[in-house]
Amino acid sequence: MALHRAVICAALLFVASFAKSMAQDVTLTSPDGAVEITGNILGFDGEFYRVDTQFGELTVDGSGVRCDGPGCPSLSDFVAEISLSGSSTMAEVLMPALIEGFALRNGFQTRRDALPDGNFEYVLLQQTGQTAARFSFFVSNTDEGFADLLANQADIVMALREIRPEERSRAAEIGLGDMTGPNRSRVLALDAMVPVVAPSNPVQALSVQDLAGVLTGEIANWSRLGGPDAPITVHLPVAESGLAQAIDDRLVPPDVEQLGNRLRRHDRGSTLVRVVATDPFALGFASFAETSTARVLTLQGPCGFSLRASRRSIKTEDYPLTAPMFLYLPSRRLPKLAREFLSYVRGPGAQIVIRRAGFVDQAPERIPMNAQGDRLANAIAGAGAEVSLQELQRLITGLSGLQRLTTSFRFEPGSTRPDAQSRSNILQLARALEAGEYDARRLVFVGFSDGDGGAEANRAIAMKRAEAVRDAVIAAAETANLERTQIDLDAFGEALPMACDDQRWGRQVNRRVEIWVQ
Repeated sequence: MALHRAVICAALLFVASFAKSMAQDVTLTSPDGAVEITGNILGFDGEFYRVDTQFGELTVDGSGVRCDGPGCPSLSDFVAEISLSGSSTMAEVLMPALIEGFALRNGFQTRRDALPDGNFEYVLLQQTGQTAARFSFFVSNTDEGFADLLANQADIVMALREIRPEERSRAAEIGLGDMTGPNRSRVLALDAMVPVVAPSNPVQALSVQDLAGVLTGEIANWSRLGGPDAPITVHLPVAESGLAQAIDDRLVPPDVEQLGNRLRRHDRGSTLVRVVATDPFALGFASFAETSTARVLTLQGPCGFSLRASRRSIKTEDYPLTAPMFLYLPSRRLPKLAREFLSYVRGPGAQIVIRRAGFVDQAPERIPMNAQGDRLANAIAGAGAEVSLQELQRLITGLSGLQRLTTSFRFEPGSTRPDAQSRSNILQLARALEAGEYDARRLVFVGFSDGDGGAEANRAIAMKRAEAVRDAVIAAAETANLERTQIDLDAFGEALPMACDDQRWGRQVNRRVEIWVQ
């Protein structure tokens, strides 16, 4: 009995899910025959069996048992099977590029095979020609990706939005764990929602308020936006896509379907951009990575600020319509090769691949003070009566000789909780501290605020945000020797705005914590 309890405690992990394919009978027996587990095999990752037994679903260490029965897999010829479902934007270019990079680094050959309905799979081959892994891609949208995960038909979700509360609750109910945990969700790359028009369209810039007006139907003609006297045709991704839902979340249109025949939906981002690029009266919302021949509009505010999507402005979240690209994983073991791939996509080699594929990577960049001209000019031009010349001089003096990292931190609307991209940045900066990348350097966490309220109160709020982010980074950097890095705090409140404070999105952009390094 003692042996029985020891084996169960050491080798079994209770999880709950459904079989991905027809279950087959197996019997797992310990070497001395004292423990025997019979059930239907649900999966095998090359090291552990998942078996549906009278005890429930058990995960059993394959090295400690002998498997008998028709469902027993081959230990010597094991092929890692990984299924990914969700965003077509991620599936069509980004993930294949990362798999190719991973294969090249690890000495695998690759083969891409077509599957029905526009799906495909990547096969990783060893030098002997033996199949090592098979990555199956089910190309659809974010909603379908989460639906497949909850139905146990996918191992990984590719998402252009955060998981919804109802999806999170359902996942927890069926034993997939807390999908918002640091090991369950991760930001793979960065993207943004950008308004695009045909190159022949004369309009160069729009405000976020104008964009919302177009989506609500309040603005129906290009003449309202400085363009020709022609109706605006709106092109959006399908409603189930993460990008479309992110547009709803950020711009909050009540019901875009009321646009009637002026609304066009597209199931692929590449199709949307191609159609918009050939229609002078079209306005589309696309992924920054898929703009192709369409022209991206600049976002502007009534106070004179303007923001354009670029690699740096997306990394820093200075551009207001950023959209991180997520991978969501259930709380069950994936095959070893899959875990190695997921580790690879976080590393510096993968960041190079991400950038070359046309997406925004997460590798921090440094922006010198002499490249801050527009920001400083806006700070001087937009300074209110409460922002004194002395405070602006303190800002210049305090940041002189430092460089701004693109690793920035912003917060969820109406909350002190960092947003999804910022939570990823906290872990990224913590790993860099653990790796000693900032040894013998000085890091300054600098807080900024919007212009609502008094300047002194805003400076105090900005300092509290800087302290909170610093504490979160230090807590995450468990193995870092912080004595090797000088970490300081400062705050300048509303002294360096990025956008107009008279707009909700502008205030959101202005509330931030920046990292400056010396």
